[in-house]
Formats: sequence, structure tokens, C-alpha cells
Amino acid sequence: MDTRPEDLIVTPVIGPDGKIQYAASSLVSAMVAGGILILDEGNRMSEKAWASLAPLLDDRRYVESIITGLRIPAHRDFRIVVTMNEDASTFEVPEYIHSRLQPQIYIDFPEADEEMMILKENLPFAAASILRYVVDFLQRAHAADELYSVRDGINIARYALKMMAATEKEPKALLPLAVERILGEEALRYL
Repeated sequence: MDTRPEDLIVTPVIGPDGKIQYAASSLVSAMVAGGILILDEGNRMSEKAWASLAPLLDDRRYVESIITGLRIPAHRDFRIVVTMNEDASTFEVPEYIHSRLQPQIYIDFPEADEEMMILKENLPFAAASILRYVVDFLQRAHAADELYSVRDGINIARYALKMMAATEKEPKALLPLAVERILGEEALRYL
């Protein structure tokens, strides 16, 4: 969210001799070497950061460092992959950038058995009844086009488990509280 354009390209740093040096970002390193850059959760970046990548994402295939005054061309084999999540903490990607990100692959939420596997992997100590409750909740939310993720489910189960340890209450009583505390009161309609 606080990524600046120069964070993506070239950053000035103080060298061991006390002089300013310039460090190329992972993006620039991949561009020069002809590698692949994975930009995770790209829609958490500001429009200003995206604007610095616009010439890279079209047929011009370069970035410019304002700090160094350099134009850095991309190797012909360079590729960029951008992942994006859809939740309340993300920004809308500007249309002039969105149109340059092709092809686009939409990955839907996991099926119930896949969500159960993910929960078991992340919470191997949790009772099956707790995990089933969370999966059922998530599946009902997905059916209503709610954007709750497996990560949200993990957080719900963790919260309930911590409350169980602290209060010695049964999971049935604590899981609705966990849903409310993690996702808000509006999420209770999917219980």
C-alpha cells in the first residue's frame, strides 16, 4: 500500500563508505536478466506505483528511474505475473493498467473438500467439528458471492481455539463469536 514508484525500480541507499549508491529492485533484476517477476497482491499498490510500471506493461517494455535518470529496457524474455485478491483492503487497479495485464486467469474459491484440506494443514491440532463448522460457514458465504477467504476461516478457527483455551467454553458457543469478531456482525447471516 505504501509502495512508492522508486521502491519498484531503483532505490538510493547509503553505502558502506557513506556515499549514496543505487540498488536495483527485484523487478529491475528480473527485467535485465530476462526472468519472471511475481508481484503478489498487486491491487494493494497505489495508482502512483502502478503508473511507474505502465510503459513496462505495454509494447514499450521499459521503466524509468526518476532518481537516477535511467531508462531501463526489459529483456525480451522478461515476464511479469501479478496476483490480486478481492477484499476491502485493496484498491481498484486503474483501467489503463488493467487493460495491459493480459491474459487474466480468475481463480474461484476452493470447493469444500479443498477448504477442509487447507484448514487441516494450517490447524492440525483443531477438532474436525470446528473445521467442518468453518468450512460450512465459508461455503454458505461463497454461495452468496461473499468474498470471505480460507484465510478468514483459519483466523475464525484460531480465534475460537484461543477463546476455548481461555474460557473453557464449548466450540459451538465460541464459533459465532469468532465469526463476528473476525468478519463483523454482517457475517453472522451465513452461520
